[in-house]
Amino acid sequence: MTNPDRPHQDDAVEAAIARVLDAEHAARDAVRDAEQKAAAITEAARATARAIAERTEGRIRAVRAAFEAHATAEVAALDHAAAEAAARHDLTPAELARLDDAVAMLAARLTESGAP
Repeated sequence: MTNPDRPHQDDAVEAAIARVLDAEHAARDAVRDAEQKAAAITEAARATARAIAERTEGRIRAVRAAFEAHATAEVAALDHAAAEAAARHDLTPAELARLDDAVAMLAARLTESGAP
C-alpha cells in the first residue's frame, strides 16, 4: 500500500534538513565573524596599551632627565659654595677693626663684675 502523503512528507523532511543545514552554516559564519571581530578588538586594545606604555615611558624619561639636570645643577652649586668656603679670605682693614671692636666688647662683658 502506497501512502499518497509520503512524497509531501519527504519534501517536508528535506526542507527541514535544508533549513537546519542553512542555520548551521549561518551559525558557523556568525561564529567566524565574531572571532574575527574579537581578534580585531583584542589587537586594538593591544595597540592602545602599547601607545599608553610608550607615552608613559616617554614621560618617565622626561622626568628622569629633568631630575638629573636639577641634581647636577644643585651639586654644581654646592661644589661652588664649597670652593668659595675653602678659598682664603684676607680681611680688609675695616673688617679687622670691626673684629677688634667685637672682641674688645666681648672681653669687656666677660670681665665685668657679676658676669656669669
